[in-house]
Amino acid sequence: MKIAITATGQDLDSNVDPRFGRCAFFIIYDTESGDFKSIDNASRNAMGGAGIQAAQSVANEKVEAVITGNVGPNAYRVLSSGGIKVYTGVSGNIKAAIESFKKNELDSTEGPNVGSHFGTNQ
Repeated sequence: MKIAITATGQDLDSNVDPRFGRCAFFIIYDTESGDFKSIDNASRNAMGGAGIQAAQSVANEKVEAVITGNVGPNAYRVLSSGGIKVYTGVSGNIKAAIESFKKNELDSTEGPNVGSHFGTNQ
């Protein structure tokens, strides 16, 4: 299964970025092979619609789940309409977040956990 984790850096030693639409990077991780790649979040500096654009980028990677700190309503709508499960409230090291996911210790969210424009000034 491919998952996407919002990241402050480009490797598994980075931390989970608390912002979805304006995170620095996405780590795309394959839970079966352990392979990963980092993709730049090109929409992080967008004037508007960063969450929607980021969600579309992640969906294009064919992930089945997203792990992040927070997700707004527009991004959540795009992700959920694509059948992508969203796990919020996650912080700390990416390796630890992946292990928690593999052990089914994370709970998927049923909706956005922040309002529109969260993280704009971070």
